[in-house]
Amino acid sequence: QVQLVESGGGLVQPGGTLRLSCAASESFGGAYVMTWYRQHPGKEREVVAAISSKGELGYEDFVKGRSTISMDNAKNTMYLEVTNMKPEDTAVYYCNAKVFKSPPTMLEYWGQGTQVTVSS
Repeated sequence: QVQLVESGGGLVQPGGTLRLSCAASESFGGAYVMTWYRQHPGKEREVVAAISSKGELGYEDFVKGRSTISMDNAKNTMYLEVTNMKPEDTAVYYCNAKVFKSPPTMLEYWGQGTQVTVSS
């Protein structure tokens, strides 16, 4: 059972930079898509950005142009950097991994979430 552990949340100043990490307990050993989600109180979880084992990247419009998602496969760790943080970026941020195995099956894992608060 792969475990995902987020770190790097906390208080961020408006206009500041958020840096999150998501460390997997072991290598996935196959194709994967890793995704950062966030969840505002009372709202559904939403995608922030994603990266695949093929190196494909995707960003939602609200972070496009001010965020970078990356993966260090040697460390089994995914990163998210968001600049120019806004109060509306306040949320619990989660990392998610979807791992594709043979026979065709998908295993999905979630981190425990990390609170990010944007406030002066």
